Amino acid sequence: MQHFHVNESPRDFDVVYEVVKTLVSSRDAEQTLDRSLRYLSYALGWRSAFIAVTEPDGHLGGLCSTGLPEGWRDRARFLSGEGIVGRVHTSDAAVVVPELHDEPLFADDIGAVGGSDGEHVALLGTPIRHEGRPLGVLVAFCENPDGKRIFADDLQLMKIVAAPMAQALLLHRGEKPMRDCTERISRPRKTTIPVHQLDNTVGGSASMQKVFAQVHQVAPARTTVLLRGESGTGKELIARAICRLSPRKEQPFIAVNCAALTETLLESELFGHEKGAFTGAQSQRKGRFELAHGGTLFLDEIGDISPTFQAKLLRVLQEREFERVGGAIPVKVDVRLIVATNRNLERMVRDGEFRADLYYRINVVSILLPPLRERREDIPVMAQYFLDRFNRDNGRSLRFSDEALRVLSSCYWPGNVRELENCVERTATMTHHDTIDRLSFLCEIDQCLTKVLHHIEREDAVRPGPPSEFAASEAPNAMASGHAADLNGGRFDFPGGDGKPEGERERLVWAMERCGWVQAKAARLLDITPRQIGYALRKHEIKVRRF
Repeated sequence: MQHFHVNESPRDFDVVYEVVKTLVSSRDAEQTLDRSLRYLSYALGWRSAFIAVTEPDGHLGGLCSTGLPEGWRDRARFLSGEGIVGRVHTSDAAVVVPELHDEPLFADDIGAVGGSDGEHVALLGTPIRHEGRPLGVLVAFCENPDGKRIFADDLQLMKIVAAPMAQALLLHRGEKPMRDCTERISRPRKTTIPVHQLDNTVGGSASMQKVFAQVHQVAPARTTVLLRGESGTGKELIARAICRLSPRKEQPFIAVNCAALTETLLESELFGHEKGAFTGAQSQRKGRFELAHGGTLFLDEIGDISPTFQAKLLRVLQEREFERVGGAIPVKVDVRLIVATNRNLERMVRDGEFRADLYYRINVVSILLPPLRERREDIPVMAQYFLDRFNRDNGRSLRFSDEALRVLSSCYWPGNVRELENCVERTATMTHHDTIDRLSFLCEIDQCLTKVLHHIEREDAVRPGPPSEFAASEAPNAMASGHAADLNGGRFDFPGGDGKPEGERERLVWAMERCGWVQAKAARLLDITPRQIGYALRKHEIKVRRF
């Protein structure tokens, strides 16, 4: 049995993004861990895998698995510190056993390897820990025909995803102990679904109800919250809602857009400055951290701060103290932090643009806000909400026709809720009648500026150039039949037909446009893996468009 202390190196963080997104998609940790495990096994080509968690008696019991025979959980009971799984549990590093048949500590009680002596199977394992406390283990079984592969890449990724898995387990145990998992599965599910609402926020769709439920759950705690989603999805509204539902609702809520300030101005804005610290500093000035003392500080566009300022911010988050610009006296603050970004932080960490330690510090509870095109059932209600507000403010009595609502519901909305609000206000201002119909919208008379922008971005997307950052959000499901794609020496073969364009490059662009430039969905449409479509995009120098 070999131990590997895995160092950070460039990795495909798209897999990490998918796992983290799955783990924060529901409060049912058992379900999200099971889905994450199945995705990891598929993406990395594992033979089988399982997650075991610490039970009240100190033993390890099976929680979820993929590729294992039925009834494995009844036989999966491991002693901490004994056998391979037990030693992984007490270890602080990733572990690999290149050949299980030669390992005397391994007893195949769960039927992971089988009885054939001709098979060569390796075991990979990493502990799932939080602040040094072991919560469980992540174990995978992989084919290893020559017995020489060391699986360094797989081990590194397992160690990375073990951190958010630990957070999911902790949140789950906050609701109910893990020993009740089996009982919860056997109980009939409630037929009534609670409906959550937030002030000044409209959303009856399932995806937004999930967001509202997460807001209600996280608001009472002091936990740092990371709001993720495209620009215009309402991250600041959600941040204010968290503040209003928290015990700090009577205390200040301070919002700062990090992308709007230079590094020097941002430091002075957040930390304040002493008199004479720089030209124009004629008096001492408190920063936003001090002004938010006892309350909530919202840092928008956290992914746009410079590496130098990332280090300064990390110290404040760790120590809860700072010095004003030009000062030497530490200032302690009690602030609940909420941060937001529309960027792919995992990709930025991989590329060295964002500090990994700061990423783990702010990514405690992550809430993903879906783009408007993924919750189209909310569009008519939201449009009416904006129109009612316009009528109140302007003394009008406008209304939408059924055709107008259909036009709004069919738009792609790359600007999300912000664009919908502006569209309603612009159309209501310029209409000459009391009814807004289909022809009232600029897009119906080919004068919509967003439509022009969409066309420009489409041209940029097919123009040769370096691949841009992976789009962190997903677009609507595009249901179409795909053809198999084979990887032969770096060459993809995409057969034509069924209305799909001929040519490898053309089919790639067609699939990406059909799926809103989301690589994972375009891969499913073409019946290939996400890694294969990533290679193909780089090969043809297709620039991935971000919204």
